[in-house]
Amino acid sequence: MADPRFFTVAGPFTLAELAARTGTEIGGAGNRDLVLRDVAPVDMAGPTDVTFLDNRKYVEAFTRSRAGAAFVHRELASRAPRGMSLLIGDQPYKAYALAAQAFYPPSRLRPGIAQSAVIDPTARLGPGCEIAPHVVIGAGVEIGADCRIGANSVIGDGVVIGAGARIGPNVTLSHCLIGARVTILPGARIGQDGFGFAPDPAGHVRIPQLGRVRIGDDVEVGANTTIDRGAGPDTIIGDGTMIDNLVQIGHNVTIGRRCVLVAQVGISGSTTLDDFAMIGGQGGLAGHLTIGKGARIAAHSGVMRDVGPGETVCGFPALPSREFWRGVALVQRLARKKGA
Repeated sequence: MADPRFFTVAGPFTLAELAARTGTEIGGAGNRDLVLRDVAPVDMAGPTDVTFLDNRKYVEAFTRSRAGAAFVHRELASRAPRGMSLLIGDQPYKAYALAAQAFYPPSRLRPGIAQSAVIDPTARLGPGCEIAPHVVIGAGVEIGADCRIGANSVIGDGVVIGAGARIGPNVTLSHCLIGARVTILPGARIGQDGFGFAPDPAGHVRIPQLGRVRIGDDVEVGANTTIDRGAGPDTIIGDGTMIDNLVQIGHNVTIGRRCVLVAQVGISGSTTLDDFAMIGGQGGLAGHLTIGKGARIAAHSGVMRDVGPGETVCGFPALPSREFWRGVALVQRLARKKGA
């Protein structure tokens, strides 16, 4: 069970209620009226917990699990312990996520404005907003209904934030237009100057950054991530994109819908990612590249050229994955021969 000092569990829910919420079929022992009180990992779950199996690596642990119920793919349902009720579907991890959301819904808003908040009289706040202590909201800001702005965050002049947004503590927003239901975790910096200058031996000449950052709906921006505003065109983050902690996105970058950027990714200026692209942790992209729809870039890769739609690349400089691993295998064979 999650620590009750930090998390409040909802429910309980019956097996039938969880099946309806997650679009799964009841199987195994099939006790529709089984009361489930929490979610838990497969090796820690007890008779009143629901767990999941999504990776064959954990099948053996699943066969020994004491969970009352489990989300599982139909191909692995036969490996369930005797007496376990099953919730069967094609995406057990997604179903488990939906169940976990039911047991642990987001904390409720506490509408109101802290006495120490500083809000320009020209700013407009929608109904139901929660403004924490020491927040600063500048002139002409527009904040939609039911938003939460965390302590010590600064919302610069002219910023627009859509309804239902969650802005964590110590966030700085400037020169940006943010969609609905966006989550920005603590310490993020969005809309600051891009890294633009004209090199000169006598002293580099700063280029004014005259664009904005535009963030679509349902985006998540991780803690201490930075997104630079554009130099003229805007920096754009598409709907549903998920950005992890400590990511750097340069000026004029365009990111499509539902992309995934894992921790410590760095994207140089004017690079474009099409929809559904994914970049593993510490992946680095040079500037002015095009990353195609559904492309995958492995962790620690250094991308110096365009990546085609659906292509998977890895290594430095990044190569198509098959080509990269053939090279690794060749080097290993040569090393073994030399050692012999």
